Parts: sequence; structure tokens; C-alpha cells
Amino acid sequence: MKINLSNPQKMQILHGWGTSACWWSQYCSEPETQDKIVSLLYGSDGLGLNIYRYNIGGGTDEGNCRVPNPWRRSESFLLYDREEEKSSWDFSLDKNAVEVMKKSLATGNVDTLILFCNSPHYSQTASGQASGALIGHTCNLPKMNYRKFADYVLCVAQHFIDCGLPVKYISPINEPQWKWGGTDVWQEGCHYEKEELVEIYHIFAEEILARNMSVRLYGPESGCMLEDTYDYIKALTADELIMSVLDVFAYHSYHNDNNPSARYEFKQNIVSKYPDFRFDMSEWCELPNKSHTKNFKGALITARIIGQDLIYGGAESWTSWVAVNQFSIKEDGFDYSDGLITANDDFSDWYIAQRYYGFAHFSKFVPVGSTALDLGFRPSDDKNDFNAFAFLTPSGETVLVIVNEGDTCGITIDGDFSSMKIIKSTQNIKLEDSYNGNFKNQFDCEGNSILTVVLK
Repeated sequence: MKINLSNPQKMQILHGWGTSACWWSQYCSEPETQDKIVSLLYGSDGLGLNIYRYNIGGGTDEGNCRVPNPWRRSESFLLYDREEEKSSWDFSLDKNAVEVMKKSLATGNVDTLILFCNSPHYSQTASGQASGALIGHTCNLPKMNYRKFADYVLCVAQHFIDCGLPVKYISPINEPQWKWGGTDVWQEGCHYEKEELVEIYHIFAEEILARNMSVRLYGPESGCMLEDTYDYIKALTADELIMSVLDVFAYHSYHNDNNPSARYEFKQNIVSKYPDFRFDMSEWCELPNKSHTKNFKGALITARIIGQDLIYGGAESWTSWVAVNQFSIKEDGFDYSDGLITANDDFSDWYIAQRYYGFAHFSKFVPVGSTALDLGFRPSDDKNDFNAFAFLTPSGETVLVIVNEGDTCGITIDGDFSSMKIIKSTQNIKLEDSYNGNFKNQFDCEGNSILTVVLK
């Protein structure tokens, strides 16, 4: 396989790497465990992530909650007395999640703090629940409460800012097109039609400007790259007030794990038509998840998706869904948790999943400010087992990430370099320095492996 690095086309500049603290961080209570996980995710010896997503939860009314799994609910700072119909604030709540956030910020690597919502506060919803309306595909937020929702989110943001936390973005809506609610609920969520979404973003923009806040809007976190996403961006960009505050169009790249063609279409029909907009891929995990936590296939798929979202889809940052998820033991005895790390409910037992290392091959070697390079590769939906992605770092290094899900193959590099370092991961080895020396333009890439090649 020949890889031409002599004069690749320069594309977008990357804003970095992230993950979400949603759900898990509120149950991670032991300081030592917090420290270890924070180090693995945000520490310089870990993934070195720079984007932190904190979930402003919708809260739980214990007398009116249909979500059976406590890990799919969230604690809110806003307390609501249903009998008195009065609300009050208690910012001592959600203390574990706040502590994990503060420790992550203390690593010095986080430059982007995003506050996002899966649902409005339950007291503001039609069902009185944060898990969606009683009828699916119906907005659970009455129009009369749009501004209350904005006030709730921005008050939390202002509290964090007053505490010295560098909140950068507010993302009030998450995956608006999905049904959220109905007879079967499993987590927080809220459906919005396009018109409802735009009106809510408009109100958020009004309130941010009226309060003279430094935060910017982010979103709308469309649940897929195509389909409704076209309509969302057209509608949002048509509103001048929203556009005065909305800096980033964020979307999720679910449901297209084996479809590079979807990324080509997204870049051609959306990204290229809005050249002044920043596009962030803000949420992904393997869905449906067919790779158990100890199967290196999960790392291979993660690495392939990261590279394809950046190079073929035009994303300027890449964020995984949750950093940690619950053990999910299936009939075959394996754990199919979809997090980078997997844990039992109280974190007395946890470990690193294989997909963590697929992420590491990018985040540890491709820093913020790197430029994505087009090598001319165009895998197809039916021939997608070899991928190579390249980046130019701010210090002038060229970083090549090779994801080989097929057989062992020879690699030939065309380019003018003096030295190279090859970092390798397989089922049995992780981030091993397999070569460090003078540049050589030919080497083998083992089947079912990931290589990061750093060239100077």
C-alpha cells in the first residue's frame, strides 16, 4: 500500500478531543478512583483530552419517574416542591460529578468546557419527567416554559462561571429527532420539531445577550449526520440572532459505522456549503455495539470512525459518547459496555476497554491546532478494511494513523523525512514503540492492528 505524503492537501484545523461525564461521574465517589480515571482521560500521560462535556441533568421526581436504571437519570441543582409549586437551588448536589469536572480541569489540558442537556428540568416538562413526553415524537417542553428552561441552564452556567470554571459553550438540545418518551423510556431525552428547536435556540440567544454572558451556543447535536441535519442547519443559519451566538454546529455520527459514503455526503452537501461554520462531531459510540470490551475490534472500529469523521466528514473536533459506562454482560459472558472505560455501579470494579486505545492513537499524538491532510484515500462501504489518516502538527511533525482490519500488508511512504517513530497496538500489545530511528519508506503493517507513525 503506497501512501503519498510528499504534498498532501491541507484541510481543516483541529480543535481537539473530548468525552462526556454524563451519568457515570455522579456515581464515581472515591477520590482515588476519580484521580485515576481523570488521569487516564485528561492527564498528559493518558489520552490528554481537552474537551469536557458536563451534563446539566433534568433531575428526578422519585414519585413520577419511569427510568428504571439510576445510571440513566441525573441529579439536578434545582429542587422543586410539587405541592408548593416552588423551586429552589442547592449547588451542593451532584457533588461527585462536579468534583470529577474540577479535577479534570486541574490537569491543565482542558480548554473547552461544554454544558449540555438531554432534557429540560422535569418540573418544566409536560409529563413531569425528564425522559420524554408520554407520546413519542412529541416535544415534552410546553412553549410557555421555553424561557424557564433557558433560565435554568444559564443560571447553572453562571454559577459555574462565578466559581471560576471556564464554561465556553451551552448545548441545550440533544438528538432532537428521536422519539424520546412514549411507552418505553430508558434515559433522559426530549424530542423537538425543527421549528421548536429554532425557537428555543432563539430564546437562549436572547438570554445570553441580555445577561451579557461570555458563553456561546453549541449544537443542536443532531443524532445522525444526514437526514434531519440538513433541515436543522438551514433553519438555524436563517436566524441572525441565533447566528450571532451560535459558534459550532455539533452533530453525532451514529448509525453509519460501515458507511464512509455517509461522511463523503455530509462533507459535500453540508460542511462545504457552510465554510465559515465550525463542525464538531460531539458524540459517538459503536451502535449497535457488537464489540465486547476485551475485543480489539472495538479499538479498530473506534480508530476508523475517528479518522473518517475527521478526514472524510470534515469534523474539526471528535468526542466520544460517555467516558465510562456500566458493565453490560451478555449471554456469551462478555461485557458489551460502550464506554472507553467500563465499571460496575459503584466503581468498586472498573477497567479500561480496548476502544480506549483506538482513541489514544489519535489524541496522544495529534494535538490541538493540527491540520488534517487529504491523502486521496476513498474507501467504499464494501471495501473499508484499510484506512490511513494524516495530520500536520503545529510543531511540523507529520502524524500518520493506519487502521488495518484486514491482512498484513506492506506500506510504502512517499515523502521527505529524516526520522520516524512507529507506535503499535494489537489485541496483545498496546501503544508499543515498535520502531524509533531513521526514516524508512517501507515497513509492514500487521493485520488487525493500529499504527501511529510520527515523521520528522
